[in-house]
Amino acid sequence: LVASLHQAITDLLPTRLEFYEAWLNPAGLRDGRIGLAPLAAVLSFLRQEGEPYRLVSARAGEYTAEWTVANLSAFKGAVIRAAPPALRARLVMRVVRSIVRSTCRSSRARVRWRKGRAAVSVHGSIFCRVRSPVEQPLCEFYVSAIRRMMGLFGLDAETDIEQCLATGADHCLLVVHVRPAAVAE
Repeated sequence: LVASLHQAITDLLPTRLEFYEAWLNPAGLRDGRIGLAPLAAVLSFLRQEGEPYRLVSARAGEYTAEWTVANLSAFKGAVIRAAPPALRARLVMRVVRSIVRSTCRSSRARVRWRKGRAAVSVHGSIFCRVRSPVEQPLCEFYVSAIRRMMGLFGLDAETDIEQCLATGADHCLLVVHVRPAAVAE
């Protein structure tokens, strides 16, 4: 998460990179020493930037999905790709659950399937922890990660935010409509 967030800031807010590197410093990135407090500070400052928050968190979600797929074992990747679309979607969502767990120790995702739709409940999202409720959902990282992960495995996914912890709900709820992609990426 930290590396993908740093890369997204580098890509989309290059003039603000020096400011954010006070918390996401390169030495800490290399050593894996960036903790929850600096990460929470970066997300808090990003939210104050307005629209760039959504863009940066979305790009970070895409990078996280791509890097996760690149780090899957060849066998696991091949099994997922060879599965029929309905099973492939379920296997991809298992990987998505691991992404949620890896973003923050207290984050968990639960996936329930019904009629070809996945309802993803995210509890403890670091992106959506705010002091007081906000108007717009802050789950763009997860939405983009799911969409990109599905695309990497030849599935087209439309993901909607049904509720968000940041807007006053008790957890985030994302609904994922999956269909086979016309052309796999």
